[in-house]
Formats: sequence, structure tokens, C-alpha cells
Amino acid sequence: MIQSLTTEEIRKIVGDQQEAKAEPVLIHHVIIDSRSMLQPEHTIFVALKGAKFDGHDFIPELFELGVKCFLVKDTYKIQKKLEGKIELIFVKDTRVGLQQIAAYQRALFESPVISITGSNGKTIIKEWLGQVLAQKYAVAKSPKSYNSQVGVPLSIFGISPYHQVAILEAGISKVGEMETLQNIIKPDIGVFTNIGTAHEEGFASMGEKLREKAKLFEHAKYVIYRKEHDQIAEFLEAEFDASQLIAWSDQPGADYTLTIKKDLEKTKILLIKPDFQMFTFTVPFSDVASLENIRHVITTALTLGMLPKDIQSGIDHLKTVDMRLTLKSGYNETLIIDDTYNNDLAGLRLALDFMAAQRPKNRKVLILSDFMQVGQPEEVYQEVAQLIKHYGIDLLIGVGETIQVLEGEVSCSTIFYKDTEALLEELREDSFDSDLILVTGARVYGFERIVNKLQQRIHGTTLEINLNALTHNYNFYKTKVLPQTKIMVMVKAFAYGGGATEIANHLQQLRADYLAVAYTDEGVALREEGIALPIMVLNPAQESFHHLQKHNLEPVVYSPNFYKQLGKYCRTHQTTMKIHLDLDTGMHRLGFDQQQLAELKDLTAQFPELEIASLYTHLVGADEAVHEDFSLHQLELFSKMCQQIAGFIGFMPIRHALNSAGIIRYPAYQFDMVRLGIGLYGVEVNGIYDAALRPISSLKTTISQIKTVDAGETIGYSRKGRLSSNGKIATIAIGYADGYDRRFSNGKGAVLIHGKKAPIIGNVCMDMCMVDISGIDAKEGDEVIIYGPGISLKELASNIGTIPYELLTNISSRVKRVYYLD
Repeated sequence: MIQSLTTEEIRKIVGDQQEAKAEPVLIHHVIIDSRSMLQPEHTIFVALKGAKFDGHDFIPELFELGVKCFLVKDTYKIQKKLEGKIELIFVKDTRVGLQQIAAYQRALFESPVISITGSNGKTIIKEWLGQVLAQKYAVAKSPKSYNSQVGVPLSIFGISPYHQVAILEAGISKVGEMETLQNIIKPDIGVFTNIGTAHEEGFASMGEKLREKAKLFEHAKYVIYRKEHDQIAEFLEAEFDASQLIAWSDQPGADYTLTIKKDLEKTKILLIKPDFQMFTFTVPFSDVASLENIRHVITTALTLGMLPKDIQSGIDHLKTVDMRLTLKSGYNETLIIDDTYNNDLAGLRLALDFMAAQRPKNRKVLILSDFMQVGQPEEVYQEVAQLIKHYGIDLLIGVGETIQVLEGEVSCSTIFYKDTEALLEELREDSFDSDLILVTGARVYGFERIVNKLQQRIHGTTLEINLNALTHNYNFYKTKVLPQTKIMVMVKAFAYGGGATEIANHLQQLRADYLAVAYTDEGVALREEGIALPIMVLNPAQESFHHLQKHNLEPVVYSPNFYKQLGKYCRTHQTTMKIHLDLDTGMHRLGFDQQQLAELKDLTAQFPELEIASLYTHLVGADEAVHEDFSLHQLELFSKMCQQIAGFIGFMPIRHALNSAGIIRYPAYQFDMVRLGIGLYGVEVNGIYDAALRPISSLKTTISQIKTVDAGETIGYSRKGRLSSNGKIATIAIGYADGYDRRFSNGKGAVLIHGKKAPIIGNVCMDMCMVDISGIDAKEGDEVIIYGPGISLKELASNIGTIPYELLTNISSRVKRVYYLD
């Protein structure tokens, strides 16, 4: 925070008129997450209410951890045992209270604040601008994509007195939100990136969206935009004073002319300033989006007063890498958290939070570089020491000169190196064993070399899983069910191809109620990786009874014979076991039908060792309106069967019938729990809420080789491929052994290269396939998107007459999974 506040000062800021019941406390930290706490005695917890959680529920737990001050809703009723022990500040809306505290803190910061809005590129521009400005200034910036009504206040709290410039993102999804953000941020310099279709459903028109976003800059000294974005240029030039506007363009006539000249390896940007001074920048990329983003960065840095040569120095350290927090598999069962571009305290806290959320490993290892351009190093490293202690780091590996001040100041083991080269010389594959390793540091240190050395190389093709998208989808479905309705999440079949362990661990952090797997060994694997949630096993086998008992797994019982087998096992071993009864209401696959309930009644009396945890059924056609009458018949029959069973066992177990499609179509039949499957992974099979979900995975590979092929020449096995005219083909590193279906052969499938579709030509091979790239500017090593943004799973499945489930679950285990937060 820029300035610590007393509880009385906070009370005045948020307008709480009640008298304090305790001595004022000096607050250094504002938190909304019970896990992100450093100094509990100097922390205020803001109790926000979300789709899944209510922050007020965590107050007793936080009190036990030492927090004494809470910002709560004015309807909150304190527990008697806490009366007189904690300080409560009451507000009508805790989110508004959080924003009011942030606005007060922002007003204390006298250095320049730069804010970025637009439809695309905000986070990349912020990160690159931060790296460039760090050549001269101590920079504070929004961590990751913290640009929302809650994210912006949290970003404000990351600004310290020593910072010389702050860069804050601002994103909105509906009318009215930007006015709130403007009142908090009050930017001195604004950057308007572009205007597109993102979040279009929240606005009546593109013009309305543009007006709303522009509200951020109403009182800014300067607003930076690209002249070629006609809608933005016309609006700003009509609504803003000319003295506020700074335009850049490819062509002469703007405040800054930034002309592009590409060559094979790099791109040159010729700058012509308003006073006709010229400078040539060299940048390490050539794609259209990056070139637009970097020109926004250059113009903003110039506006702030940086010299072109200093800007170039910052650009020299930029690389076209993912600005994301990623989780990768390493040698010897290690997990590596790749945060190699980051170099500020706010980012370090986020990375350590992510680290704390992972499943337990032998040691927590932090590989950290010097902090660059921090203004007051002693304050920064003091907080780093607190973070290391709070997050229970076992080993700190420091790289650089100033970071060595932590030697003797932290409780964990330490090893220090003067530079990355010295560390790499000693780093071996066996340096770590089943450890969790966070690698984070300034770009200049090139820590990606450390990640590359530690990372297990399985296969060049990767499946990238966006954990933020998974959270978004989970919360979307949570809003579709009643607060008391439990959610069971299906993680069978390797979590629909996404990797069961990491996804199950993330669901555990989200506090899902139940997990479901297909087979016992899937449940055992989750237990061995520290997953503690209740786990239902859909297809248990008699030979797995011992493992069910040992690992506290809950089997589905689907027939009288299986009930007897399991009951006898439990009696013989003098144990009890929770079970789930599958009731057949029309699927006719597995399950007790209505005629078997009398026999079931006898079995429940005969084997009290089996404790019925839930009753459930499968809907046959919940995703198709044509089957609505049958689905409703199933649901009514299921309800009657549950009542009948409850009558003879003396209680009503948890009931669940709705899958992802059913949650949307039949909300009146939620019963006690729903089963979330394919919807969590970003596929809304009804087609009703496609726009509301985010795809969580992208399957990617690379171009291995490019060939020029004459018209009429054949390509691939059985000579099935043929170009109608002279052209180019690319061989890409994916085939049917990776799970890329052979039915995509001969133009049925297509991939995405530089935003353009390239059709499959010839037959898909075991480990590779060929695509037609005639007319696409591509080179060997370029990224290829098999599915993901721009090429939907639904579309691909439809092309070959199958369903998204099949494509997801077919992805081979040899395809490397990478998990990230965007």
C-alpha cells in the first residue's frame, strides 16, 4: 500500500458511522483471499460474496489466524464467540468499500499512472511497457490480467511509495463499469488499444462499447491511440480536446509515424517524431498483433519522456513468450511453475499463491533473480523474506548481486549464484526429486533456460489447459444452480483428456463437493497425489474392493449381485463403505430398475455395512429438445424411486440426475446435487450458452518441414493427397497416435497457422500429417493450433461425425500437458 491506514481512517473512507469498539489498528494490507496473508495483525479482510463463496464464512478461520479487522456487509451477524474480539467495519456493499479504499490510496500516489483499455492486447502492452519503462523507472503494474471491478483495487494496493510510475489495466463487460474504474484509477496517460467483439453481449452496439471504454480517459492528460483504428480515432477526435490526444500511424500525418520494414529475422520500426527527429527501433517479432502492441509501447514511453535509445534497450529484452503462469512436468516427478518473465512483488505473490494451491511435493523450491529498478531494495527484500516465510519455502536459489542480502535473513536453505550461467553449470536433472519449483525473475536473466533444462521433454505437441477458464466455467454453472445444490465434477477419462490430477487439484481449491472417476485405479491415483475430496467410482470391479476400502473411495452399486459381493466383502473385513446407487430410468445400461427395488430393500437390511451416500440416474437425451418428454419422464420416475428407497432405508440420500446439459435444460430438477462434466471443459452441448463458456484447452504443435509441391504430385500414404495447382505443404508434428483422428484426412480437418486455416492434405499418419499452406506466410518451427481459439472443438467433431467428448478423451498421454493462469 502507498500509505498505511488506521481502522478509524478506513471507517471514514467507507462511510461507516458506527463507533469503534476497539483501539485503532494500523492496517498495512488489504486482502480478499484468506490464503494471501502476511501480517494478520495489520491486515483487513474484505468479505466479498461470489458465485461459490461468501467471504463472511471465512471470518472465524481468519480470526484464528490472527486477523482482527474485517470489512463486512451491514447485514452480517457476528458469532457470539467473536463478539468483542474483532473490529467490524460495516458497509452496504463490500465490493464498493474495497473500491473506496483503493480510490483513497490512488489519490495519495503523485507519480504518473498509465491505464490501458481496449478489446485485445491490454495485458501484453502492460507487461512490455513495464519491462521497457523499468530501464529508467521503478514500475508498479497490475498483476496478470487484474483489470476488473475487484482486480483494479487489488492492483492499486500493490503500489508502494517508492514506485515512480504505475501501469494499470481496465477491462469492462457491461455498461456502467468503467465509470467506477475511472474514479479509482484516474489515469494521467491512457492507451486505447483497439475495439472489437469481446464482451459484446454487454453492450447495445459497438458505439456504446466505445463510449463506455473511453470514459476511463475523461480526465487524462494524454490519450494514446492508433490513427488507423477509424472508430476510435473518430470518436476521440470528436469528444476529446486535441491537446489530450496523441496518435500514431503507419503513415505521415499523426503525432508519431511508426513505419514497419520486415526482414527474415527481425523487424525495423522507423520513428518520425513531431519535431522530425528520426530513430530506428529493432524488434524481435514480425506478426501483426505484436507489431501493433509494441508501437503502443513505444509511443507511451516517448510520451512519458523516455529517450529512444533507452526504449530500444528495453525492447532488446523482450521476447515473444507467453505472459502466463504455467505449470509443467519436470524430471524426477518434479513440477515446475514457469513465471520467467515476472519481476515485481505483486507478481511474486500471485505466483506463490499458485504454488501454494498445488498438490504437496517433497520441497518447495524458489528460484528467484534480483529485482530490477525497485527504488528501495531493502524494503523489497524485507517483504520477499516475509513471503518466503509465509509460503513455507524450503529452498531459495537466488541469482544476482542484490538478492544475496537475503542470506541469513530467511529461515529456509539458500544457495546464491552471481548469474544464470553459474547456476546452469551446476544444474543437473537429478538436482531435484519430486519437488515443486517456482522459477521467476527479470527477463534479463533469461530464466527460460532454467525451465528448459529442468522440463521433461515428452513430445513436441502440447495440450495447454487454462485454469482460469476452468474456474470461469465452474462458476458459470454454479450460478445456474441453487446455493445449497452440491456439484459433483466428472474427472473420468483423464479429466476428459485434460489431466486428472492437476484439474482435480484445482477443483479441490474451488471447493467442489464431489469428484467422479470411471475406474478404481483413477481414484487411487488421485488419492496418492493428495486429493482429499469425496470420490465416486462409476465402474468398480470386484478385484478392486481392497483399493476402494484402503483409499476411501465410494463405489457405484448398480445390481443386486454386485450389492451382495460388496456387502460380503465389507462383512468379511469388518468394515463399512459408502456407496452410490445407480437407478435405471431409461438408459438401460446399468442400474437398478423399478422392478428390483423390492430386492434392493432386502439387501439394504441384509448388509448394513453399506452406507448409501447417494441415489442417481443418467438422462438419455438431456442435450436435445426432441427428447424432452422422455427426459421429464425419467426425472419423474427417478423422483418416485428415490421416495420409495427412502421409505425403506429411513432417510433420503443425496439425489442427482442432471449432467451438464441437464443443468441448463431442467433447472427445476436439481435435486441435491448435479454432475458437471463436458460443460466444465468449455463445451455447452445444448448450444444455448456457447458464448458464456470459455474453452479450457488448446492443442498445439509445430511445423517440422515445409515443401514446395507441383500440381498433380501426390502426398502421403496411398497417394491420397494432391494439390490442384502448384503450392506449399507443411508437415506438422501430430498424428493419430497423439489422438488426432485419422478421419480428418483429405480435407475433413484443418489447422490454424497465423490465424489462417490450413486443410489436411492426404492421410493422417501415425506421428505426423501434412497441411496445405499455399498462401500462408509460414516457416519451419511456427506454431500450429489443432483446436483452440479460432478453431472450435464442436466444429471439428461435426466435420467427422462425432462428438467433442471423443476428441477430448482421445488425446494421447504422450502429449505434454501444460497448465497456466492467464
